[in-house]
Amino acid sequence: MDFDAMFDTQLDALKQEGNYRVFAELERRCGHFPRAKSHDDNAPDEVTVWCSNDYLGMGQHPVVRDAMKEAVDRCGTGAGGTRNISGTNHHHLLLERELADLHGKQDALLFTSGYVSNWAALSTLGSRLPDAVILSDSLNHASMIEGIRQSRANKVIWKHNDPEDLDRALSALPANTCKIVAFESVYSMDGDICPMQEIVEVAEKHGAMTYLDEVHAVGLYGARGGGISEREGLADRITLIEGTLGKAYGCMGGYITGSASMCDFIRSFASGFIFTTALPPAIAAAAQASIAHLKQSDEERKIQRDRVARLRSMLNAQGIPHLDNPSHIIPVMIKDPVKCRMLADILMNDYGIYVQPINYPTVPKGTERLRFTPSPLHSDADIDHLVQALTVLWKQCALARAVA
Repeated sequence: MDFDAMFDTQLDALKQEGNYRVFAELERRCGHFPRAKSHDDNAPDEVTVWCSNDYLGMGQHPVVRDAMKEAVDRCGTGAGGTRNISGTNHHHLLLERELADLHGKQDALLFTSGYVSNWAALSTLGSRLPDAVILSDSLNHASMIEGIRQSRANKVIWKHNDPEDLDRALSALPANTCKIVAFESVYSMDGDICPMQEIVEVAEKHGAMTYLDEVHAVGLYGARGGGISEREGLADRITLIEGTLGKAYGCMGGYITGSASMCDFIRSFASGFIFTTALPPAIAAAAQASIAHLKQSDEERKIQRDRVARLRSMLNAQGIPHLDNPSHIIPVMIKDPVKCRMLADILMNDYGIYVQPINYPTVPKGTERLRFTPSPLHSDADIDHLVQALTVLWKQCALARAVA
């Protein structure tokens, strides 16, 4: 059989739909974020990155860099294998204690990414707890969906951010059912924030476990960066809080926090933990330094909020349509995959602005967008240049403007 022909047929269909993904070849410049060197032939040598999940630029922060370099000099590079085989490095334990303290929990457990932490934790809870039913918000991340699928537990999908629909779904289950309510705080594509208190109250009413994904909120919200659950004073009422080290903390890895028994349970039964090489000690040390810094420094968050407000205001003034939400994520709506790709290419090649088009299957067809994430390190001039470029392209491409 000609397998390559089969591959090419489906890839060609993806290209015709406008949903084929092309990755820009960039090289982050240490100390110059959000600038990056471009290795693409058609783009300027230097571009401004506008879609990074390094939300606060902590991947460039000297405290974080110094911690990583010092750990490399002391420990070397890799972890040597799984924690079961090579042992738990001291930096892993220090980081887990830092994370448990961040969320006010007894313990924490590290994974190699936020995707893996969601997949491993949900698949383990759903498969090991007797007759579990997982109730999942309809817009939960792919990693949560995969974990639920892998668990083979019964699942119920409830309407996005709708506590009343969740209440109806929980009420339809027998009272003694082992129920797990899985949801996110900040949803990364639309930038909306869940009604957390209402969701928690509904879950408590029915004796359900709460599983909260805070990956797009940790570091950014709350007095110490503990996320929306900290900001709303709800962390102590949530059973499991999951997060990432690869976004606002500027490093790599994922984690869960909760009771000591629950973390030990997942440590002991989750294949995604047991059989995966541990994070390098240097990454753990850098992540711990980033978390500790953002626990006591609010400066980065304040400046980022100012940058977000400035960009939103200027987009409004020019009638550039973007989703109105209370978070740091600014989705500029294009609603056409071909135009979305084309606009991203023009911004990159003609203006030195890098933003990745967000097309299906990341978002539903007809909701394609450019997703902007202003950081504390984007200047007024950067924002002015971006809005000017979008204004010109909106006119050239005859795109619809927002109605005031």
